[in-house]
Amino acid sequence: MKIAIIGGTGPEGSGLGFRWAAAGHEVMIGSRKAEKGERVSAELLARNPTLSISGTDNLTAVEQCDVAVLAVPYSAQERTLDGLKDALAGKLLITVVAPTGEKKARVYRLESGMSAAEEAQLQLGEETSVVAAFQNIGAHNLLDIDYQLDCDVLICGQKAVDKDIAMQLCTDAGLRGVNAGGLQNASVVEGMTSLLIFINIKNKIKDAGIRITGID
Repeated sequence: MKIAIIGGTGPEGSGLGFRWAAAGHEVMIGSRKAEKGERVSAELLARNPTLSISGTDNLTAVEQCDVAVLAVPYSAQERTLDGLKDALAGKLLITVVAPTGEKKARVYRLESGMSAAEEAQLQLGEETSVVAAFQNIGAHNLLDIDYQLDCDVLICGQKAVDKDIAMQLCTDAGLRGVNAGGLQNASVVEGMTSLLIFINIKNKIKDAGIRITGID
C-alpha cells in the first residue's frame, strides 16, 4: 500500500512508517512543510536505504496515498484535517491521536464528549472512513525492527473491512491488532494512553503496554 503519514515527523509516525516500509509498503512522511518531511525521510533512509520512504507536505502525501495515518498532536487535529478534507474523501484515515491534555498522566476529557477519532469522523463526513488504532503503543523502540513491542493494538471503527486493513498494518509493524468495536469505543482506548503514561512515570519505564488475554 501507499501510506501517507500526516504529521509523520514525530517518533510514533516516523517509527511506524519505518516498520511499514520494512514490510514492503511505500511510505510518505508528511509534514506542514515539505522540507521537514524530506529531512525525516532522509534520516529513516540513512538507516536502511533500500526502503521506499519519501517526504513531502501533508496534502501531497494524502493525494497520492491509498491509506492515510493521522499522527499529529490532538491540538493540531482540527486545523490539519480542515486542509485535507477534500483529499481524504473516499479514503481510509487511521488515527493514532490520543488527547492527553496538559497533565499527561491524567485522562483528558474532551469538551465534545466524544473521542478524538469521533471528532475527526464528524469533521470529515461520511466520505472518509475513520479508524482509531495504535494509541497505546510506546514509540521509543519502533525504529528497532528486531525489538518486539509487548503491547496489543486496540482497533475501533465502524466497518469491518477498514478494521481489517488496520489489522494488517498491525501485523506488518510486528504487533497484534484486536478488534475493539465501534468508533465510539475509541474514547476508552484513547484514555488508556494517559493511564499508561502514569504507569511509565510511576515505575520509571518507557513502554508499558496492554495485552488482551483469552484470545488466540
